[in-house]
Amino acid sequence: MTTAITTDILEQRSRRDARHERLFRWLLKACALLVLASLLGAAAATLWGGRDAFATFGWHFLVSSEWDPGNEVYGALVPVYGTLATSFIALLIAVPVSFGIAVYLSEVAPTWLRTPVASAIELLAGIPSIIYGMWGLFIFAPFFAEHVKPWLTNNLGNQPDDGQLSWVAEHVPFVGKLFGSSYPFGASILVAGIVLAIMIIPFISSVMREVFQTVPTRLKESAYALGSSTWEVSWDIVLPYTRSAVIGGIFLGLGRALGETMAVTFVLGNAMQLSASLLDPGTSIASTIANQFSEAAGLQKSALMALAFLLFVVTFIVLLIARLMLRRLASKEGR
Repeated sequence: MTTAITTDILEQRSRRDARHERLFRWLLKACALLVLASLLGAAAATLWGGRDAFATFGWHFLVSSEWDPGNEVYGALVPVYGTLATSFIALLIAVPVSFGIAVYLSEVAPTWLRTPVASAIELLAGIPSIIYGMWGLFIFAPFFAEHVKPWLTNNLGNQPDDGQLSWVAEHVPFVGKLFGSSYPFGASILVAGIVLAIMIIPFISSVMREVFQTVPTRLKESAYALGSSTWEVSWDIVLPYTRSAVIGGIFLGLGRALGETMAVTFVLGNAMQLSASLLDPGTSIASTIANQFSEAAGLQKSALMALAFLLFVVTFIVLLIARLMLRRLASKEGR
């Protein structure tokens, strides 16, 4: 009798556990599907909202630099170029700086200094983007226009004040066009890229620092015992061991830069013009939408929605490239 009761209790408990397990799995699946549904819903909504612009202009919308609300002519080339250019500049500055910060905090800095510096970096990540934008507009952009831009224009650009091209501008291709400008103010693609770099440095450096600390101590001590310098240990031991996570952190910062709105809106200049110079004003997808969406109607609103969909596409392509790079690295490590 006691054995039968015990068996019944165990069967009831087993059925209850199985029911709870199924419920837990359904909840987890619902969470994952909710994220996927939100992503697909947002992409579909922007695509549907931009259908009139795509139907009116076709593929010409992607390669046209015209943006004329008065004549109902719109093209996405200038915002897309501004988004990619500012993000590339931000990465070009942020990645080496973040690597230096991470190596310093994990390998060089004394123990008592690591926590305050790491806390300060994390604090930078929590500052609202509009604060960065205001700092860039009222402090950094005027400083850049007064002290940095004249030097770049005269020494690297093709439009120097004295009319005499420098050796670099004359002999190095494209440098003169990149730094030649007659625009007198500081707001520009380069300034926006620098501000974006300051914004994404905390994200990239935090990821790098955390993964650098996961490197086994015996590997680094073995390299030091063989006479390796701190740079050699960091470059030949730490970075190869953590490169997959480092690349992931870099693309995380790139995703942050691609979608930034307020800070870029303040310091980019918001000019619908396509210029090869990094010292000229421009615009980005996010800043164009933020500036014009509240007053847009009809075809202009559809064009802005089409820009939003293109931002989805650009971000998706960037993440796809990151996944392919990580998979390729993983396959090499497996070999």
